[in-house]
Amino acid sequence: MAKRQDASTGNMVDDDSSEKKKLDPTMMEIKVYSPYQTYFDEQAYSISAINDTGPFDILKGHHRFITLLNPCEMEIRTPKGEEKIKISRGVMYVKEDKVTVFLDV
Repeated sequence: MAKRQDASTGNMVDDDSSEKKKLDPTMMEIKVYSPYQTYFDEQAYSISAINDTGPFDILKGHHRFITLLNPCEMEIRTPKGEEKIKISRGVMYVKEDKVTVFLDV
């Protein structure tokens, strides 16, 4: 098992991310966070938001994509249901079935 340095404490910890991140073939990894809080970090079927061209959805297999997000209520569809996160602004980056949303930047 690999070791990594924890950013918040500086301590060396076991890196169990490879075991934790077994991706369901029908889903993608989505992480939504700001400098001080993580709002969502799980697998999901899709994510919807709004940019300057209007509402859009990201599904598994989407090409590389980066966009500035407008104020909206992002919707993330998971096996447990739909999760909504109200945002004022952000940046979304999509690459290889991984979606990262940086808020308050």
